[in-house]
Amino acid sequence: MQVSIACTEQNLRSRSSEDRLCGPRAGPGGGNGGLARAAVVPRPPGPAGALRESTGRGTGMKYRNLGKSGLRVSCLGLGTWVTFGSQISDETAEDVLTVAYEHGVNLFDTAEVYAAGKAERTLGNILKSKGWRRSSYVITTKIFWGGQAETERGLSRKHIIEEIVRAMTYVINQGLALYWGTSRWGAAEIMEAYSMARQFNLIPPVCEQAEHHLFQREKVEMQLPELYHKIGVGSVTWSPLACGLITSKYDGRVPDTCRVTIKGYQWHKDKVQSEDGKKQQAKVMDLLPIAHQLGCTVAQLAIAWCLRSEGVSSVLLGVSSAEQLVEHLGALQVLNQLTPQTVMEIDGLLGNKPHPKK
Repeated sequence: MQVSIACTEQNLRSRSSEDRLCGPRAGPGGGNGGLARAAVVPRPPGPAGALRESTGRGTGMKYRNLGKSGLRVSCLGLGTWVTFGSQISDETAEDVLTVAYEHGVNLFDTAEVYAAGKAERTLGNILKSKGWRRSSYVITTKIFWGGQAETERGLSRKHIIEEIVRAMTYVINQGLALYWGTSRWGAAEIMEAYSMARQFNLIPPVCEQAEHHLFQREKVEMQLPELYHKIGVGSVTWSPLACGLITSKYDGRVPDTCRVTIKGYQWHKDKVQSEDGKKQQAKVMDLLPIAHQLGCTVAQLAIAWCLRSEGVSSVLLGVSSAEQLVEHLGALQVLNQLTPQTVMEIDGLLGNKPHPKK
């Protein structure tokens, strides 16, 4: 099973805090394509309510529907941005993937732009060598940047959403993917794509991939829940630790992982050491007592906090070692302890809870 995700150039060029970094792509990534030959159309959105959640036997992993489609994905997925084919060796990548799979993770996310294509190849080679049942995991991959030539990048007539919806429908009808979604699209663009799909009897998107963490809340908490209830589009979120600002053993230092360069997008330590960055570091320190009370790390608390948001199907983790992955997976136990009172306490400390605009 596979999900293809399209990204718009307008959003990719945005340097705002809401639209940082993406690695878009669509089509087969690493695996050997979907299993179905017919188009899979998501069922109409059901009544308002939380995502149906179940717990895997033996692993404790929780599974949710991808949006309101029938596809079940682990609520914690494994991302390959920065790490696979770049920051870590292929041997370490295999260890990480193996531990993830053994702990019930069935969602692996990549993109054609990650490590200039090497992340996809690394992921694909590992999956091929493992011989796991192709029906037992899901690959999500993204398209936009493919090469230097004009014909190797973009979404063709990217401002005409109808063409994107038709292209994704073709990909699904060919059996190259089973579902498709968007990455860093605005709510209005997603709604337009859905309307086009319904008007021309095409396949609508089932998910939006968006940045979401303690300091980036507006889109996932205010805009996407409405789309989830109206048209069944769920959220797959990334960067739960704010690009490494939040670490397992937070001591106020700026981690090296904050230095990232992809296709002209640069995050430097001076970004974190800015006035806003220092304020965010102080708020992370304020969360330490809550983490200690729950018996967890601040990183586990931050990941669990992301999982509690309405309409979130899965939160993507980016790790550089199997040990770090196991520690982050501990967020599942923390999620069970996040009472409404605790969430209110966190909101009070952060002071950035978004509110509906009048």
